[in-house]
Amino acid sequence: MAKGDVSTYNEDGVWKSKVEGSSRAAHTGGTKAEQAAVGKKMAEDRKVEHTIRKMDGTIGEKNSYGNDPNPPKG
Repeated sequence: MAKGDVSTYNEDGVWKSKVEGSSRAAHTGGTKAEQAAVGKKMAEDRKVEHTIRKMDGTIGEKNSYGNDPNPPKG
């Protein structure tokens, strides 16, 4: 992920949203859905990509809210 992008993930049973490049999470707690909404808002405000990870750490969903370098054709 690029520096400044937002990631929502689970660490030790706690859902967190973090801006890549930061040393710690910006928001913690709540359910996955609640933390995903927080991460989405953070990404929209910054016009960056938001990645939501599954419990096992794999990527579950990715959304771009800014200048997408590879937009779909059509």
